[in-house]
Amino acid sequence: MSAASSGLEGVIVAETVLSDVDGERGELWLRGEPIERLAQQHGFESALGLLTTGRLPEPSDGRVATGLARGRSLAHGRISRLGDALEQRDAMDALRAGVAHFGEGDLGPRDDAAAVLAGVVATLAAGWARRQRGETLPEPDPGAGHADDVMRLLGASPGTAGRALDAYWVAVIDHGLNASTFAARVVASTGSDLISAVTAAIGALKGPLHGGAPGPVLDMLDAIGSEGDAEAWLARELAAGRRIMGMGHRIYRVRDPRALVLEQALHRYRQELGPGAAAVVQRLELARHVEQVAGRLLAERHPSRALAANVEFYTAVLLEAIDVPRALFSAMFAASRVVGWCAHVAEQRATGRLIRPASRYVGSRSPALAAG
Repeated sequence: MSAASSGLEGVIVAETVLSDVDGERGELWLRGEPIERLAQQHGFESALGLLTTGRLPEPSDGRVATGLARGRSLAHGRISRLGDALEQRDAMDALRAGVAHFGEGDLGPRDDAAAVLAGVVATLAAGWARRQRGETLPEPDPGAGHADDVMRLLGASPGTAGRALDAYWVAVIDHGLNASTFAARVVASTGSDLISAVTAAIGALKGPLHGGAPGPVLDMLDAIGSEGDAEAWLARELAAGRRIMGMGHRIYRVRDPRALVLEQALHRYRQELGPGAAAVVQRLELARHVEQVAGRLLAERHPSRALAANVEFYTAVLLEAIDVPRALFSAMFAASRVVGWCAHVAEQRATGRLIRPASRYVGSRSPALAAG
């Protein structure tokens, strides 16, 4: 038997047409389209349509927007019946419990399921945030753009903030066979339903090694405080054997291309804010400086191992800038990645078989029973 692959490193368990991650060149392609172009020239609705149908929707095609709006209204109407689901202290626990209250039949036609679930997840996240503040979630606006309406549901400003959130959602909509996507495909491979696959994926995303680093990036920036203190702080962390949050990725050997998408979105956001962007500018400049210093120190310490900024580094700065609470960061990630989960579930159903890897027993054995 061949040697075991720790963490399934390098093991190919599925073929996909959904996304392609080139870790050596730092590229991410969605159905053959570079992620940078999708974020700059299209948007979340277009990326959702591309991922689930294989083509960019025409401007006049309102099916995705209708599905998203239906999901927002569906979740809003269900929130009063969710009982203790949204009372959970952790947003991801609340999201998992909330999604579990829905059935696949609630989502309508199978082709619309990804858009409807994306609307559901975003609205549940906003409902949890509102409930944490003792507030009531307002009714969604079916005529508004999805990101704008979610910002309004959160109690933040749409418009410029909505465009920044939209770019973020494009950047994280799908990313190869990551841990949560693999969890969804494993569940789908058993013949189980979409909701079960999505709740399994939410559970995987909750883990700090997968979706939990954006908040700690801000904790790091808070602790550093100013550019002049960055090198000493980072050097102490490395000397103590601690990770530098937001730096390094399991796949990428160069800078994560999604970090560039988010950095560009932040740049546009601060330009649109104009004179009111002082705090955003200060935070962004500190983040860029910390990235530069951390990259240099890590290269000195690990010359054979490339450790550059990943998506979580600028996710933290962007979501903070548009007033998304830190406790909601992973749930807002899920509000986009649920589209990728749904697309992978559909692909697994169409082309895959039961995922059943082998293990090697390395424990002890008691003496065999004598024949008798």
